[in-house]
Amino acid sequence: MAEMTSPERLPHAALELSSRRLKALKIERLLNLAALPQPIRLLEIGCGAGGIAHYFATHPELTCHVTAVDMHDNRQVREGYDYHQVHGVELPFNDQQFDVVITNHVIEHVGDAQAQIRHLTEIRRVLKVSGVGYVAVPNRWMLTEPHYQLKFLSWLPRGWRSSYLRWMGKGEFYDCEPLEMGELEGMLAMAGLAYRNLCVEGWKTTFDIERAGQISTRVLTASPNGLLHPLRPLIPTLIYRVERTTS
Repeated sequence: MAEMTSPERLPHAALELSSRRLKALKIERLLNLAALPQPIRLLEIGCGAGGIAHYFATHPELTCHVTAVDMHDNRQVREGYDYHQVHGVELPFNDQQFDVVITNHVIEHVGDAQAQIRHLTEIRRVLKVSGVGYVAVPNRWMLTEPHYQLKFLSWLPRGWRSSYLRWMGKGEFYDCEPLEMGELEGMLAMAGLAYRNLCVEGWKTTFDIERAGQISTRVLTASPNGLLHPLRPLIPTLIYRVERTTS
């Protein structure tokens, strides 16, 4: 019997460069990169258009030696950083090579749960003992799925999602695996990564960068983090600061 193969997963790269600059600024603030010793050896996994890699490589105040990898070369900007094309979750780098590792909306594209854990394990492997990582993924419980712009798509059981996609005329195969908060935290622990949940801080930072001066931003910023923590499982993007565990 012929071997069955899964449909190819699309890159879903965000190619609008101005949005990538805002995303990079958000990452810079949440990781407090200005406090790290320089130069910073930084790896971006899944660089897409190259906007985030270029932002850090050409930063006017931070000295970053930037490396970027992706399975598909969709770069719109190529200057200032090294690029490697990869063919899976394995990274072509030595152990403990980077001070900072960024994986921004990548883990939902790498495959099933086993591939996702392997992706996180590779982050741990290449991260220095003193290093810090940034992991962001769409929350399964977001109202509108961002890749196909369908409401409730990721709420459905996995076996129903592709059927819904076809029914809505959006494609044949749902090729993403968004995670819920407890699921992702379990994977981080299995991969040997200590983590800090930054969902609330990320939510506030996004509003501060993208909606500065608006009433909604002022209200959100003034709200104590502790008051907002119960909302973390529902915030559209799950964001974590990660480090290697000591064991």
